[in-house]
Amino acid sequence: MWRVLVSGAVLFPGLFLAFRKALPAVFKRWTEADVVLVSERLVSSIHAIMATTAGIVVVSSCRGNVITDRHWLATTFVIWYGVPYMSYDIFAMYLSHYYRFWVKGHEDYKGHSLRTVNSFVRKEFLLVLHHIALLTILLPITLFFRKEQGDYFIGCLFLTELSTPFVSLGKILIQLGMQDCWLHKVNGGMVLLSFFLCRIVLFPYMYWVYGAHYGIPVYSVPFHIPLSANLGNLCILAPQVYWFVLLCRKGYRLYKRQCSTKGQDSPLSSTEPLSKAE
Repeated sequence: MWRVLVSGAVLFPGLFLAFRKALPAVFKRWTEADVVLVSERLVSSIHAIMATTAGIVVVSSCRGNVITDRHWLATTFVIWYGVPYMSYDIFAMYLSHYYRFWVKGHEDYKGHSLRTVNSFVRKEFLLVLHHIALLTILLPITLFFRKEQGDYFIGCLFLTELSTPFVSLGKILIQLGMQDCWLHKVNGGMVLLSFFLCRIVLFPYMYWVYGAHYGIPVYSVPFHIPLSANLGNLCILAPQVYWFVLLCRKGYRLYKRQCSTKGQDSPLSSTEPLSKAE
């Protein structure tokens, strides 16, 4: 088990370091902030593809009985790759934050310190809290409190990562100077669609599936499942709703801006942490 855990802990930092070495050789004009940002996005996309694939496998294997059907990936993927990735990603987000301000010449970013860490936590508080919540809520529920039930719903939670590659592709297109091309516009629509379906609609869908299994209306489901499950879902869903609202506002501003003038930057191309949404 420890060898598998280590493989996950090595995979994502290893990919991050490999991209940091390779990208400057191809894109010689990129700053260190550009390289770190794109490297982080590429690793996020790889993890998202892995998680989505695992989710599809688990969901398709546990459709007979959504409560008692089991699949080994529901637990082992969280241990092998989920925990190492979430831990790595907090550090990768910090590096992205640090170099973004370092290239701008901020005096406080001449070296790593408690001040830069505190600045990162304050600026990226919701994202950091989201990652910590997954580590402290989803992990214990997956490993200890499910009583070997509900693999189907764990697989559904893996599917929330489906929107991540589209978000990452948008960032990469911006770094390549392709924010005005048709691909970036189509990708922006895919960001909103995949985010809405896989990070918002997915939660009431899981409640509906649970209710259908027991023959109870969906509005009664919260009273039939443990309080910890409701709180866990709420902690995961709440920031998704917040991020989705912000993405919609950005999309609306983009639409208005394109109607009034051409050649301006897309609001969805912001480097703000809200567009990460993981």
